[in-house]
Amino acid sequence: MFIRSFRSVRPGRRRMARAGVVAALGVAATSLLGVGTAAAAPVTCVSPPSENQILVADTASCGAKAEAGGTARAAASESGTAVSVAGAAGAAESEATGFGTALSAARDGGRSFAYALGGGLSHSSAQGPSVITLSLAGWGSGATADETGVTCVGAQSFAVNTGSGQWCAVGVGSTRR
Repeated sequence: MFIRSFRSVRPGRRRMARAGVVAALGVAATSLLGVGTAAAAPVTCVSPPSENQILVADTASCGAKAEAGGTARAAASESGTAVSVAGAAGAAESEATGFGTALSAARDGGRSFAYALGGGLSHSSAQGPSVITLSLAGWGSGATADETGVTCVGAQSFAVNTGSGQWCAVGVGSTRR
């Protein structure tokens, strides 16, 4: 059966066709974000147990530093750079791949997550109990989530700050700075 337009399809099949289009767009977006397996020299830094850990392998590098009561984790591969810093009772996590840079900081009970996939620039900072910030940036994009607001630049960006309730995606919804 050949379909010339969505109008020629019965209403039940129209929903199925739309669901198929949405699924195809989701697969395409995932492939553009650079989600996949890392092929070169992954490194992971964790603090504690060490107070300040810095690792470099080939072209990937990471750093994690945590004060008493905080936890920091940073992972990088394929020329990525990831840095996490956690103050008292904070939890910071960052991950970078493919020339990406991810920076994450948390203190006073905040939780911060920064992911730079395939060449993006991602910055996330959280301060205060029950505050969670997340920034995600893909190739050629940037995302920031911190105490001053959220910023998204480029088609592969997403950021959210649960403390302020602000969020942005694909360059839309950023806070004025």
